Amino acid sequence: MPSLKEYKTKLNSLKNTEKMTRTMKLVSASKLRQVQHAQANAKLYAHELTQLIARLAASVESASHPLFSPRSEVKNVLVVLIESDRGLCGGFNNNLNKQVLFWMKANKSKYQKIDLSFCGKRGFMFFKNRGHVRRHYENVTAKPDFLNASKIAEDLSNAFLNHDCDEIYLAYNHYNSPLSQTPMIEELLPIESINLLKGEKPLSSDYIFEPEKDELLKFLIPRYFYFRIYYALLENSVGEHGARMTAMDKASQNTADLIDLYTLLRNRARQAAITKELIEIVSGAEALK
Repeated sequence: MPSLKEYKTKLNSLKNTEKMTRTMKLVSASKLRQVQHAQANAKLYAHELTQLIARLAASVESASHPLFSPRSEVKNVLVVLIESDRGLCGGFNNNLNKQVLFWMKANKSKYQKIDLSFCGKRGFMFFKNRGHVRRHYENVTAKPDFLNASKIAEDLSNAFLNHDCDEIYLAYNHYNSPLSQTPMIEELLPIESINLLKGEKPLSSDYIFEPEKDELLKFLIPRYFYFRIYYALLENSVGEHGARMTAMDKASQNTADLIDLYTLLRNRARQAAITKELIEIVSGAEALK
């Protein structure tokens, strides 16, 4: 049986752990509210932008912009993983890693080559010895920024336009609630006008363009693509903070349960020590009679 000193040391350690987990929970809750606000604003903007491009895509030929043009033969694909830089957020990163690994094994025979690019250290650390790494974008997930998203999107569009890859997929965690995030793998490039029109009624294609449609597409399509990367970074960030808040709340509860358990064990050990001393005193007194 552990001594009283060992129990006290264990209890002090558990109390310090509980303070840390509760603090991390509060920090994550605060960051979650901030990112949720940014996500809500971005979601409204994304909806309006998608509606505009959907109407435009319905009125012109899909070949009017190279990002709409599918390849006749798909050999090389690129998967972009968006995950967190830090851990302590439950299965947030691991669930997406497993989903991507399963997708790669299922499509291994379909493509000649599957490259991987990463936003976030956790995905890079998991896959660096399991697949071919094309690019690791560092320090872009902690604080989602449109400038970083634009740079990533520009690099991806150049890879597609230069025929370095025939299709690009995006893997990220879709935020449902602080308790639930769904791993998603979506086709990013080429952009399909059919997907843009989901839930939208196609309008008349008789438009008068000002400026010309080619110039308008050249301006709008890249910005839609940039914003899609930015929105995925926001989804990842809000999911990360929600998952960490939930994980730290559970850790705090488990620590509190352990504190109660070890307090009970310490009291039992102290009572056993007192009882033993009393028995020794009584035994000694009886022996002197």
